[in-house]
Amino acid sequence: MPGPEPATRHLLAVTAADEPGGAETTLLRLLARLRGRGWDVTVTTPGDGAMREAALAAGHAWRSLPVGGLAAGAGARAVSAWPAVRRLAAASPDGVVYLNGTVTGRLLPALAGAHVRRVLHVHDTVGRVPAFWRLADVVLAASDVTAQALAPLPSHVVYGPVDADPPPEPAPWPLGGGPVVGFVGRIEPRKGPLDLVRAAPAIRRGRPDARIMVIGDDRYGTDPAYTAAVIDSAEIEHHAWVANAPGLMRHLDVLVLLSYQEPFGTVLAEAMAVGTPVVATRVGGLAEVVRDGVTGRLVSPPGIHRPSPRRCWRCSLIVTEWAPPPGTGHGGSMPTGMPNASSASSRETDSRETDHGRRTCARRARSRR
Repeated sequence: MPGPEPATRHLLAVTAADEPGGAETTLLRLLARLRGRGWDVTVTTPGDGAMREAALAAGHAWRSLPVGGLAAGAGARAVSAWPAVRRLAAASPDGVVYLNGTVTGRLLPALAGAHVRRVLHVHDTVGRVPAFWRLADVVLAASDVTAQALAPLPSHVVYGPVDADPPPEPAPWPLGGGPVVGFVGRIEPRKGPLDLVRAAPAIRRGRPDARIMVIGDDRYGTDPAYTAAVIDSAEIEHHAWVANAPGLMRHLDVLVLLSYQEPFGTVLAEAMAVGTPVVATRVGGLAEVVRDGVTGRLVSPPGIHRPSPRRCWRCSLIVTEWAPPPGTGHGGSMPTGMPNASSASSRETDSRETDHGRRTCARRARSRR
């Protein structure tokens, strides 16, 4: 006779953001896999927003839990949330409380003694490790670089999962024409889109038919003047952020990410999963994603947030090298032969899918030379 049904496993996922960034996208993809394995999931966000909508759409329960931010004095908000997180944890004894990001790590002291497993997922390369992070039963790191910054605190590297076969997304620009070179992401100094803007003239000298796209915005208002300098430039075409960015990247011939600091670089893995070569800076975890000369190219950044003419020139040479020959660029049409695999929630499975994407990307890149 079959044995008794296993008890439902409960997970409380706490996030500090109402709008999804890389860490929140990683969380939603992980939760989708856990729910498929029978986990009962409750997601908390500070308030209404796209994260709440995504959690509810995925069938998760939702609760409001403001935990503060990174600004000075914001830690007091996390302390005021301690009673609420204790109550939420008590509702799921023997479950898991998954703290997504360093801000939510401030809740660890409140969970000391609770009958739950405490998981802290660190998505940033930190300069200081608070002593109370040792209260976590498990610490996850976004990349090897992130894990090294946490030492001697033990951690496990879990690369961000990607959807290797995202749904189609129509291009917001006219189809046809020359190769499409693009940046996809948040428009802020740390990610270096202004360097691509400054490299655009040199790219066009090498490929007069090239089209340079910047897709994204800055919902957090990090540096309005910087954002304006990018999106108002006549050198590029700007398009608003698209929720299905992985599907949109099928329309790019080369993805460019000239970050000055990056713990992992999910957008690179997403691009390679659909066969799009990448040009990125050799910083943080990006070198863990890109195999230089195989799936893309790596360039070295100058000082923090200071665009370098030499780097822009070097970027333009590499972009024109990896762009398809004249007459062969899809210029916005869908490439064929994309991999078809499910997203991953473990480093082992994710590595297999990333390698699949790398091989597809490498084949596409070799065909352009």
